This record gives sequence, structure tokens and C-alpha cells, in this order.
Amino acid sequence: MSRATNAPISRLRRKRRLNRAKGFYGARSKLFRTATESVDRALSMSTAHRRLKKRQYRALWIVRLTAACRQHGISYSRFIEGISKADIALNRKMLSEIAIHDPDGFAQIVETAKSRIA
Repeated sequence: MSRATNAPISRLRRKRRLNRAKGFYGARSKLFRTATESVDRALSMSTAHRRLKKRQYRALWIVRLTAACRQHGISYSRFIEGISKADIALNRKMLSEIAIHDPDGFAQIVETAKSRIA
């Protein structure tokens, strides 16, 4: 009886893994074992970085709001306290967009927040 090697499927499996490693540098895209390790790491990092991206965006919005609040003579934490007391239900993303694209509208929000604190 002839020997069955499962060669077509094995070749397909290796090719699929090397295709995922396209664009990696040097041996990471050429050698199967190195490519496998690199692809596995890339997949695990992509999962972790999807979570980190959310944190980084929130931090960016807070930095933008801090800068905008400082221009109006109030700290970020006091601003957030003021809008929560004023029942303004805008999240940090929307507040930072307003601060960038509509400075006059943001100034009104800041004045509302200041009036609720004092």
C-alpha cells in the first residue's frame, strides 16, 4: 500500500500561515516557524491593542478638554464637576469635538459649568 502524506493539506496550511505573515520583515515572512511565531504574537497583540485603543482615545479627549478649559480659566476636574451638576449629558468625545469646532458653544457650556460650581 502506498504511503499517504497529507501533502496537499499540509502545503495549504503552511501557505495560509505564510500569507498571513506577508509584509513582515525578513525571515518573519519567509520561514514557516518564524512566521508562525510572528503571526501568533501579532494576533494576540491585536486583541490587546483593540482594548488599549479605547483608553488612548479617552486620554486624547481629556487632554483636548483640559487645554480648552484652561483657555476659559477653569480646570478640567472642576469643569467635569460643573457639567455633572448642571445635568449636561455630553460625553468627553462630544465635548472635545465641540471645543474644537464650535468654540463659542463650548464657552457657553463652560459658563454653565462655572455657574453651577459657584
